[in-house]
Amino acid sequence: MWILSGHQTKQTLRQSCSELELLVLERTAELQSLSQRLLRVQDDERRRVARDLHDSTGQTLTALKICVDMLQRKLDKDKRTYDEVSGIARLVDEALQEIRTTSYLLHPPMLDEAGFTSAAQWYIKGFSQRSGMKVRMDFSPEAVRLPATIEIALFRVLQESLTNVHRHSGAAEVEVRFHRNAQAAILEVRDYGRGMPREWLSRLGPPAQDSGVGLAGMRERLNELRGGLEIEAADPGMRLRAVVPLVADLHPLTLDGPGSVQFPLAAATQLTLSHALRM
Repeated sequence: MWILSGHQTKQTLRQSCSELELLVLERTAELQSLSQRLLRVQDDERRRVARDLHDSTGQTLTALKICVDMLQRKLDKDKRTYDEVSGIARLVDEALQEIRTTSYLLHPPMLDEAGFTSAAQWYIKGFSQRSGMKVRMDFSPEAVRLPATIEIALFRVLQESLTNVHRHSGAAEVEVRFHRNAQAAILEVRDYGRGMPREWLSRLGPPAQDSGVGLAGMRERLNELRGGLEIEAADPGMRLRAVVPLVADLHPLTLDGPGSVQFPLAAATQLTLSHALRM
């Protein structure tokens, strides 16, 4: 009787463990779904705010600029007043430039109109001018545009990666590479800065709680597309690589690089980074 009771207890424990594991998986999937919806809402809101800044605030400042120019022409004989109005005109010009820059950074129209490659190259050139960093680009030509969801995700990963490089790396030089083939689209950002100790790098692996909102956002964006993220020491500096599969029926994603932190996302995805890079 004791043997039977012990056997039933083990079965009950196994069943309870299985139910708990299933509940954890369900809750994790729900959290990932919520996070992905929040990112989509954030992108929609960025697009709306960018459009409002350009169409409303930008147009208002343009009208103000025209009025100030007209006033300057009427005051050309009164040098003191003319100089004061000229100062106002310069402030309006600065405000217009800031509005345009902010609007384009929130959601560049070029991303919708011309695709990821053109928008990314425009953004990188602007980043180089704003930060003073030298940026080398290597982009493969695009004969066909990527799906809009992939273009937005890659653009946000690029923005966040370059922001991190500027804030934390201390680098004067950075490389951005983008290549695609029939299997995958691959974005790589490599800086030549101070790098990161391996013990710190190990903390970035999932499910680290201190990996930062930026990395978490990149990971979730790629997760939604069944892609993956890899961060590794580059000696000097760091390398970040994002891979998005372009074929639905590939092998599970594995980003295989020695000394790297890997974020394999979505077990159903079937792709290996080494295979994608060889193509």
